[in-house]
Amino acid sequence: MSAATTRSRTPDRLCAEAVDLARGAAEEAAAPGVVGEHAGVLSEGDRVVTHFFECKEFGYRGWRWAVTVARASRAKIVTLDEVVLLPGPDALLAPEWVPWSERLRPGDMGPGDLLPTDAEDLRLEPGYSGEDEPAPNAAVSQEMVELAEAEDADVTAGPPRNLSTVPSRGSISALAQELGMRRARVLSRYGLHVAADRWEEGFGAKTPMAQAAPAACVSCGFLVPLGGSLGQAFGVCANEFSPADGRVVSLTYGCGGHSEAAVMPKPPQPPPPVIDETRVDPFPLRPAQDSGSVPVTGDDETAELGHS
Repeated sequence: MSAATTRSRTPDRLCAEAVDLARGAAEEAAAPGVVGEHAGVLSEGDRVVTHFFECKEFGYRGWRWAVTVARASRAKIVTLDEVVLLPGPDALLAPEWVPWSERLRPGDMGPGDLLPTDAEDLRLEPGYSGEDEPAPNAAVSQEMVELAEAEDADVTAGPPRNLSTVPSRGSISALAQELGMRRARVLSRYGLHVAADRWEEGFGAKTPMAQAAPAACVSCGFLVPLGGSLGQAFGVCANEFSPADGRVVSLTYGCGGHSEAAVMPKPPQPPPPVIDETRVDPFPLRPAQDSGSVPVTGDDETAELGHS
């Protein structure tokens, strides 16, 4: 049987009666007037007792002053052990501290904020920087190896800010940069899956918008394809009227702004007018005379009147 089980859990009588000693110690450690009523006794072991007093300090609701007293074996004098302020069962406590890496949420970053990335981040893996020596069975000729060694000055170790921004044209490092391989770290398979799950949840086939869409984004003319392996399942929406404009969307996503959902008909062409009101038609005031008749002038008319 262990020594812990042989100890009596009944408080020592002399230590339990030392309430005034415990209160005096609590009042000496606390501010004046914040030590309340005696709230109980707890046996900590053989001849070791803790007295609890209510705390009236603002902001410490449910906390208690804990004063531990003890006495030596066969001694009748009780001595002070320690005084501390402890939370009670219903104490008001601050929320559990959470590291910043777990508190950070999308959208929390603002202008000027820096987000350090863990060196062991599972979303990333080492990329190709140009310093890796080709494998013995690699399809790289000795001439290309010599060119790579000649361009070694363009590929330096260290963080991205130390890498040369403009490698020599036609060099190995220039080709690696064009292919997106000249980065210290790239997305790992885990990072790709995490990003794909996040994008699928926000703009995927199971969203309410996609369920009510007339067609999927894979057939939409506003879809901008992505490169790499993610391009097999995602693209970027370029429709300014779509709720996903500028977002990475799944090819199975869709919305009412699909390019072929509702093609606007051409405006109808009006029929030609029966009466053309845009052209002026001349109308003579007198009817045209026959070509065989002789026109009557003023002299002939006078002569005819005189003859009659």
